[in-house]
Amino acid sequence: MNPEALDTLHQHLLAALSPAPEEARRLFHGRGRRWPGLEHVTVDWLQGVLLVSLFREPAEPEGEALRRMLVALAGSPAWRHSDAHSLLLHHRYRPDSATEVLLGEAVEEWPITENGLRYQLELGRKQNSGLFLDMRYGRRWVQAQARGKRVLNLFAYTCGFSVAAIAGGAEHVVNLDMARAALSRGRDNHRLNGHDLARVTFLGHELFKSWGKVKKCGPYDLVIVDPPSFQKGSFALATDYRKILRRLPELLGGQGSVLACINDPGIGPDFLIEQAAREAPGLRFEQRLENPPEFADIQSDGGLKALVFSQAGAAPASRTA
Repeated sequence: MNPEALDTLHQHLLAALSPAPEEARRLFHGRGRRWPGLEHVTVDWLQGVLLVSLFREPAEPEGEALRRMLVALAGSPAWRHSDAHSLLLHHRYRPDSATEVLLGEAVEEWPITENGLRYQLELGRKQNSGLFLDMRYGRRWVQAQARGKRVLNLFAYTCGFSVAAIAGGAEHVVNLDMARAALSRGRDNHRLNGHDLARVTFLGHELFKSWGKVKKCGPYDLVIVDPPSFQKGSFALATDYRKILRRLPELLGGQGSVLACINDPGIGPDFLIEQAAREAPGLRFEQRLENPPEFADIQSDGGLKALVFSQAGAAPASRTA
């Protein structure tokens, strides 16, 4: 993070805040590797809160130079006109994911808006805030597809897809995640949007031990699979994704669509396409959803991969993203 890289970041943020986005957005995505020296930096606009995240520890002089640049940014006309009130530096590489307050007050729970829907974030306590902003187009696609459908949301986390599906008119959504605290935040997200929770089911279980419960709530018209790349003791993408793909035909009940996702920069979309052809030959690959432009990556397969499949015989999902 040399002076030239810091100046690049400073100029980028000044432009991104002039004017500031109306909804939550990634302002700077260094992890897309397009700016040398800034590969470990991301900056998110959370509607009044600017969250700067570091994915590795900078050398002390670099860290101090970054702080000085950010404080200077907070004195700019662009900052003042954005109505920002808090500037946070998130040390995501630390075991405690500590967040340093550079301006304003500590913000722990903060509501944001995406595509007109509201989500509650947790800042300053965990590696992830509660909503992955790179999946914005995926949630938009689900909302557009959901009317009248029964939806299964695997690895639901805080139920962002579920909120989008109910907003889009889904008949019912089943959310499964082994982290019950995350599902509890999912309930809060639905309440934040005034949704009828009678149309939403929350299953706090480990997937591979719960196929019976999942199948009992089906069949489904749309299945969403958005797993972590690795979760100790429960999921390893390279070996376990195929187990899910193998079960999809019985969950879909003969027809329906699947949104299958990978967010490992080292694994491309061909992995899913080939695995689906082997494990669930009745699934037909339809399209890969575009990623939001602010998440551009130096390699097209380095970012999020969100792939749509249709069960053979089903009408292809509409291309809305």
